[in-house]
Amino acid sequence: MEITEITISIRDEDKLKAFVNVTFDDCFVVRGMKVIKGASGYFVSMPSRKMSDGAYRDIAHPINNQFRAHIEREIMEEYKRILESEGLEVEDDVLKTIATISA
Repeated sequence: MEITEITISIRDEDKLKAFVNVTFDDCFVVRGMKVIKGASGYFVSMPSRKMSDGAYRDIAHPINNQFRAHIEREIMEEYKRILESEGLEVEDDVLKTIATISA
């Protein structure tokens, strides 16, 4: 499965840094992913829904860690590219996250 498009909408909130939509094979899109800055660095959150018990559950997510890492790496690389193209600061934690995913 090939990622054919990533669209990112930058946000500068406390934890939420971007909304992300990813298109696969020019025929399937997953909307509502997020780039989040957590206590231990950046991560990509899959689209989720709040359940009746108050817990959040992913609506769509990768089945295996290899594909999850592929998606996260591509999203974080595009996030970095957009920050740079808009003249915004790329925090060290963004670079560390990319390096960790790529390892």
